Amino acid sequence: MQSKVSNHIVQGFLLAIIATLLWSGNFIIARKVSNAISPISLAFYRWACASLVLFPFAYKQATLELTHFKANWKIISLIALTGIALFNTFVYVAGHNTTAINMALIGTTSSPIFATIMAVIFLKERLGFYRIIGMIICIMGIVLLISKGSWQVLFSFKFSSGDAWILGGAFSFAVYNILVRKKPVQLSSLSFLLIIFILGTIMLFPFFILEQIIVKDTVQWSSALISSILYLGVGTSVLAFWCWNLAISKLGAGRTVLFGNLIPIFSTIEAILILGETITPIHFYSGILVIGGLIIANLKFKNK
Repeated sequence: MQSKVSNHIVQGFLLAIIATLLWSGNFIIARKVSNAISPISLAFYRWACASLVLFPFAYKQATLELTHFKANWKIISLIALTGIALFNTFVYVAGHNTTAINMALIGTTSSPIFATIMAVIFLKERLGFYRIIGMIICIMGIVLLISKGSWQVLFSFKFSSGDAWILGGAFSFAVYNILVRKKPVQLSSLSFLLIIFILGTIMLFPFFILEQIIVKDTVQWSSALISSILYLGVGTSVLAFWCWNLAISKLGAGRTVLFGNLIPIFSTIEAILILGETITPIHFYSGILVIGGLIIANLKFKNK
């Protein structure tokens, strides 16, 4: 029995790490294509692509479970709104209005805090000593990374309108992590993802059309942009969300969301390998703090 629980935990860890690894590429790509496509258009094409890719694999199962979807349409709609329509759209909008340091600081530190507090209040999850200490250490690691070890950089932080967008995105993702725990057990993972992807795309569509009419921002189509949308649609959407939702089912919302602190670590590695940026000792120190915080936060899980 103990071995089965341990395997369950290990599987949850691996799934959460895979999801964060895939999501880390989201920020690299979003930065590269920001001049070629508007935030809402990028979000709309991403989720439309994800829906089309997943459709042939999940359509039959989704039709069989349609009764359960109808019976739980309120909670499923809220999940689609927070996790699909709002979260990444807010992030993409923020990227046009604030600095990278502000996005990283607000997004990666506030979402785990939001989710942990809500998991305690609404899901009655226990917030033990190790969870608190681990979360604090994770936050210290992220702050060290994005401040580059400089108090001057940290103290020069200024809150702008773009920061409000990223804060909204962090809150939306935290709410999503709580709501997804309420997913009806009768629904399979793939059909559930298909439905929330389609609902999220539908929710974005009116704003996508409005953006075309008012802003008239023409998309600069290229092979690089198409490849980026495909990565966002398949990798950061279908695969990452499937892994993340399974991780939540195995570890719990409050514990799984801590793995989101790995995203800036992975993003840094990708920036070095893909964009040719230079690694510094700060990257190593922050990585050790984040990974150490995750380990501490998950101590004595079996006694929970």
